[in-house]
Amino acid sequence: MSARIIPVVKRKQIIELSDSGKRTDGRSLTDYRNIEIIIGDIDKAEGSATVILGGTRVTAGVKFEIGDPFPDTPNEGVMQVSAEFVPFASPEFEPGKPDETAVELARVVDRGLRESKMLDTSKLCIEPGKRVWICHVDLYILDHCGNLIDTAALAGLCALLSAKMPEAKVKGDTVELTGKKLPMPFSGIVPINVTLAKIGDKLFADPSFEEEEVLDCRLSVAFMQKGDDEKSLMLCAMQKGEAGYMTIEEVTRAVELAKLKSQELRSLVSSKVNING
Repeated sequence: MSARIIPVVKRKQIIELSDSGKRTDGRSLTDYRNIEIIIGDIDKAEGSATVILGGTRVTAGVKFEIGDPFPDTPNEGVMQVSAEFVPFASPEFEPGKPDETAVELARVVDRGLRESKMLDTSKLCIEPGKRVWICHVDLYILDHCGNLIDTAALAGLCALLSAKMPEAKVKGDTVELTGKKLPMPFSGIVPINVTLAKIGDKLFADPSFEEEEVLDCRLSVAFMQKGDDEKSLMLCAMQKGEAGYMTIEEVTRAVELAKLKSQELRSLVSSKVNING
């Protein structure tokens, strides 16, 4: 059977099963695969976490360095998200500079973290207009079995929530590290990302690798909530991927489903790391 025919057969099978609310791996259309969260598995990082979602595995590490502020925000520090696709994680990954997929992944994860304002970047300022902390959130894709976005977003979030930042003191023209570790300046707001794939006229939560091979498009939605206040739950970021389209009704349905699933994922994160600042 040719490489062209295989995705067509897979898509037909996936759509036929979805008509009865089932998927090829036995899940319902709204179920996530099993999720495992491991906190603090990188000793030399300021914070770290590994998330295993089904067979997809992503490790995130948090590190700080002293750098220059952006000209338009001279009194604020910086948070930067990057993604590295380890070649052995998938036959599709190649060594070298990050490709478009890695750049998109980092941007989607970054947007959810940044737009929620979970990190108070004003408290990353060491010397206004001169020196600030740059908080690096580095994502390492170790195994790709579908839904990299949600796996990476959870790993980055948990790494940040587990992190401590170095203490720095300004002495004359220099900055000295005291050796102490300080609590992260969190706002108490936590963003959770949920990705849905559209295949035919159905929406699939947590798409597997084979579902991603035949999807029409996907929608990633991040909801933020402050503390345990469910009334504060708000949409903070959204990203559509791939060439297919979604109707207004499908987008509305996707957002409502993402809102519901975000609460389930939030409860899981809360069981592993403090989310209340």
